Amino acid sequence: MIPFASWSVLTVDFLIVLHLCLAGVALPCLLHLVNAKWRYEVRHISVAFFALYPLAVILLLILLFGGEMTFPWAGTFEHLPKWNNLKFLRVREIAGIIIVGLAYGSFVRLQRTSEDSPENLSRFKALAAAIPFIHVLYCTMVAWDFEMTLLPHWESSMFSVNYIVSVSGMFLASFVILLTILQNTGVIQQKIRLQIFNYLAQMMLGFTILWIYTFFGQYLIIWYGNITEETGRIYQMQYGVYSPLFWMFFVMKFIIPFVTLVFPFSRHNPRVIFFIACDIVLGSWVERYTWISGTYPTPHFPMTGSFDIGVTVVVMVTAFLIVRSRLRNTQVIK
Repeated sequence: MIPFASWSVLTVDFLIVLHLCLAGVALPCLLHLVNAKWRYEVRHISVAFFALYPLAVILLLILLFGGEMTFPWAGTFEHLPKWNNLKFLRVREIAGIIIVGLAYGSFVRLQRTSEDSPENLSRFKALAAAIPFIHVLYCTMVAWDFEMTLLPHWESSMFSVNYIVSVSGMFLASFVILLTILQNTGVIQQKIRLQIFNYLAQMMLGFTILWIYTFFGQYLIIWYGNITEETGRIYQMQYGVYSPLFWMFFVMKFIIPFVTLVFPFSRHNPRVIFFIACDIVLGSWVERYTWISGTYPTPHFPMTGSFDIGVTVVVMVTAFLIVRSRLRNTQVIK
């Protein structure tokens, strides 16, 4: 049987793919709501990430129907909260991903045809106003199911907020990496203005600051409460066998991005922005792995076995090929 620490790698890969898919739609939606003029240059590139939806569904089904490996509390004789019911979990997760698939897919289609008629434009605006609410509610459920309630009696009122901020920052960084690759390889049909990278760098800085705010807010609440079942999980991640990973993602998610992007000249340098984007993506992967695998810690560390490496390489290469194919089909790239 695959150990939980290795199986956690598949869970992390699923969460990364899922939130690239969702945030790829959420970004142009938010840019539309704030009437950002530069959205027209990036919105069709951003929604290409929604092509990852089938891959996310497949990974979700693997995790749900391998439930006792994904959720160690499944099958135990311990009295669990009603929320921790594997059948109920499967139903709500499948229902949730179907709902967001329909809503986000409709947004992508309406964005493409919004200027064809006043009716399409009206429907597009209405859906754009609804997407942020759907996004927050669904991502909260995912955060609770796959991370917070992995330890059934552990809870945090700040967890879902910190989670959503973290994966949103991860998407922005991934988007910067994609734009840089398209720009530098010369395959993009219409060049991206350098100012766009500055805008994205400012957003990455903003999400970095918001991430540390919500991270410390959660930490402070748990520390002041000093309740064993709440402090224990944080303590074992911070000082146990996973402590190198805990401090690694803290440095990569906050210290390096903040001390770099806080200076204006860094936010105008595409190479620096690309480096910070890579740092944030890697830090986000380590963060998610630490929260999941560190709940039931073992001496095993990620990417030390063939399953860990193989699964991640296959998932990420597949994701890249899917997004590239969608960009070619929509004639964004040559």
